Amino acid sequence: MRKVAFIFAAFLVLSASAAEPKDTIDGRYFRLFAPTTFYHNIANKSLSIEPDQTSDDPVAEAIDAALLHIYLNRPDLVNTTETELQETGNVRADVNQPIKNQVKLVEKVESPVIDMPDDVPTEIMIQKPKFWTKKGDGYLQFMQNFVSDNWYKGGESNYSMVGALTLEANYDNRNKWKWDNKLEMKLGFMHTRSDSVHKFKSNEDLIRYTSKVGLEAAKNWYYTLQLLAYTQFTRGLKANDLNTYSDFMSPFNLNLGLGMDYKVATKDKRLTGTVNLSPLAVNYRYVDRLDLATSYGLDEGNHSLVDFGSQVTADVTWKINDVVSWKSRLYAFSSYKRAEIEWENTFTLRVSKYISANLFLFPRFDDSGVKDDDLGYLQFKEYSSIGFTYGF
Repeated sequence: MRKVAFIFAAFLVLSASAAEPKDTIDGRYFRLFAPTTFYHNIANKSLSIEPDQTSDDPVAEAIDAALLHIYLNRPDLVNTTETELQETGNVRADVNQPIKNQVKLVEKVESPVIDMPDDVPTEIMIQKPKFWTKKGDGYLQFMQNFVSDNWYKGGESNYSMVGALTLEANYDNRNKWKWDNKLEMKLGFMHTRSDSVHKFKSNEDLIRYTSKVGLEAAKNWYYTLQLLAYTQFTRGLKANDLNTYSDFMSPFNLNLGLGMDYKVATKDKRLTGTVNLSPLAVNYRYVDRLDLATSYGLDEGNHSLVDFGSQVTADVTWKINDVVSWKSRLYAFSSYKRAEIEWENTFTLRVSKYISANLFLFPRFDDSGVKDDDLGYLQFKEYSSIGFTYGF
């Protein structure tokens, strides 16, 4: 049986090296004719789940396959292991002898002089720096949705679908100036049998634009002027209710903040994002529908409200592992009259390149609205969904 194993090993190796030149002795065959040894890399490669572990050397692959055949079928032929060989050390000792070089001097030869014209046409190509980086992602998903009864834009727990698109265009002149732009759009619709008034109504509705101009002050710190504007596409409704709770430009919020921006980035780049601190901020709120003015903190009969205060905005993405990530956005604005806090959390499970599942958690606090008997000024929204996603 031992002869059969070695004959099989020799056949594999000879067939792999038949086309190679035989001018020199090839040291790759040493492992076949030395005492049979268990090499770790052969076992590790055969058990690895990585797809790119193969070698470009067919002879080495054939030798590994032959030894693996012996390991599996005749383990009793293995005499030693690679670890034992390493502990034993080298079988020879290097002899260090000084090398004496024999230097022969030759007569000095002058280099020839090449006549070059005075005017040599040259063409210089200068590559334009790439200051802009653009990216985006979008998804279309189906979801299970939960909305508290006092959610400020209306809504109802249901099964529905939602689509989202995020576009970014960021400018960096590599000389302390940065300009970041992000446009976020979400729109979802639902149909519930219990609603006899509305055939379809929106359950997720957002148009939000964020722009930041920054001048580098120190490492990862920027003097920043931030603009934040957001509204929605269509009306916000409740089941079996003819009232409208929100609409396009009802409300419309425009925030302008002056402060500092900190760039978050860990060494492994798994946690990235920005934190903006604006001690000087102004919030402009516009409500086109007068009947909704009091619901958004405006005096009755007024379309707009201007507040001065402080603002904090944080956008952070944590790539927990290759398939799970957490994207979080915190927004807080406070004035002498009111406080508004929003905390959006999206947990994404990436099933494949184009399929993912999301869990969205959104607690919100706004004491400028109508106080609920059970939850007070606290509002909460949640949904889970699965569907198609694409990044570019």
